[in-house]
Amino acid sequence: MHSVLQVRWLGRVGFREALDLQRRLWARSAENYLLLLEHHHVFTAGPSADEANLLVDPGEVGADCVRIDRGGDFTYHGPGQLVGYPILTLPGRRGGGLAETSAYVCDLEQVLIDALADLGLPGCGRLRGYPGVWLDLEGTPRKIAAIGVRLSRGRTMHGFALNVETDLSWFERIIPCGIRDLRPTSLRAEGCAATMREVADAVVRRAAERWGGAGCERADVAWRHRPSDLSAFSRGLGPGQPSGPESPDSRRSRDTARAALAGKSTARADGTRRVAVAAPRSRARLAEAGVDGGLHLGERKPSWLRAGMDLNEDYLRLRRVMRQHELVTVCEEAGCPNIFECWGAGTATFMLNGERCTRACGFCLVDTRQPAPLDAGEPRRVADAVAEMGLDHAVVTAVARDDLPDGGAAAFAETIAAIRVESPGTTVEVLVPDFGGDAASLQTVLDASPDILNHNIETVARLQRAVRPSAGYARSLALLARSASAGHVTKSGIIVGMGEDDAEVDLTLADLAAVGVSIVTIGQYLRPTSHHIPVARWVPPESFERWRAVGTALGIDHVESSPLTRSSYHAAESAAAVELSARTRSVPA
Repeated sequence: MHSVLQVRWLGRVGFREALDLQRRLWARSAENYLLLLEHHHVFTAGPSADEANLLVDPGEVGADCVRIDRGGDFTYHGPGQLVGYPILTLPGRRGGGLAETSAYVCDLEQVLIDALADLGLPGCGRLRGYPGVWLDLEGTPRKIAAIGVRLSRGRTMHGFALNVETDLSWFERIIPCGIRDLRPTSLRAEGCAATMREVADAVVRRAAERWGGAGCERADVAWRHRPSDLSAFSRGLGPGQPSGPESPDSRRSRDTARAALAGKSTARADGTRRVAVAAPRSRARLAEAGVDGGLHLGERKPSWLRAGMDLNEDYLRLRRVMRQHELVTVCEEAGCPNIFECWGAGTATFMLNGERCTRACGFCLVDTRQPAPLDAGEPRRVADAVAEMGLDHAVVTAVARDDLPDGGAAAFAETIAAIRVESPGTTVEVLVPDFGGDAASLQTVLDASPDILNHNIETVARLQRAVRPSAGYARSLALLARSASAGHVTKSGIIVGMGEDDAEVDLTLADLAAVGVSIVTIGQYLRPTSHHIPVARWVPPESFERWRAVGTALGIDHVESSPLTRSSYHAAESAAAVELSARTRSVPA
């Protein structure tokens, strides 16, 4: 049986995040994946590695050290090195014995040998007794690629590390693979000037020939050559002009932006329209991702995107409750177009840790000034409001707080606990940031047992750096994988209309399904101000209907997909649908 090879170039990824993502794909997905990436400085070793082969204290040289479930001794991963993790189901191989593992290692070596020949580096081959790819086999052999794998139940993990332009001095801090007399080399040291992208392309071609019997589907984060893939972001030009008439204070500016999102005019009193210009840094990132320009800020929205403004009695009542308890909601801060519908139905998304975010994602209206100190009474006030409103399902989110050691995780745990005391029958959904990839912070939230753990991947792989450059595609997938692996109902969301195409959304849905996400929301991007990224296209309603069908076919339990869908839109209905789906699966046929 042939399978499509899903290839993902993920950029620079923390080793532990990549490991948890690998483990989830290995354990749950039937898809064949090839993850390609770089790591930050890290030494890794198999269970039987000799500690004497680690010659330095990793912390003193700015590196991590991780023992993992693969064969081999100590090796090094770092910038300038192409790391590949094939996660494959090998036909006809059900065990993980020595003979099967050796055969797979030979396959992997051959992929690299062929790719290096394609790049103009002939003479690469195998050195008897030493796994990996070597040069100058008849003279002084030099190792250009290390291989360490795990094969169990016919499924592979771990993979290879190919030195492209690696700083080879890092290998002097270990005895690489326990081999004292033979040293590593790199393409650059051997006179091959191929770029990382050219090397990755060559490896993908050869891997697809060997393992992509039904074809290859590929998605890449945007390529660039900078010190860090997870860089700080600033819009650079101040708060920007709202997409509707100006207002004298920030609260009313957000109200004005919401009015614009609801379909109000963006014309000035003199009949002219503002020029829609994103900040230079944002424009540069969009260009790197292949997005050129976008719709004019004043272009009239299609009829399916004009949410009505309805100051109904229930909306006003809920707003009074929020003001009474001095609470912040993402509904207001992010300018959600569904605020009148949702508040009118008695639902809202509470926002913890203040109203100021330490990040400035290119699509988000939330305040990005210096955050204020935490309010210790906030979790209790949220719980009181949930009880007063009589909510069956409460949604709690927070701004990103990279200034805090735990990223603000403790507030989630405290709020969940407080709601459980005040409203024990209420289900609790949390929409969390990525906590900088820190697994312990996420665990703090998971230990509080939310009913649903939501984290938005936001956009397709290619647009991650342009849209939310302080986050990462792999980081979000790893967080979702960790949540699903722990047995939690896991949810994510995608915003469309920022420069992606429909096929890229399909691949993102496939990745979310592969790590075990149960609920996905998909909605149209609506530009809040002139300093946010432009709208690239208005996505028609039939595309959202199609994505609902695609997600369902991939095994996602519930896909909430429509032009005005947001992360918490119909959250209670989505939770009920997943509960019903779980009950249906548990009933014997």
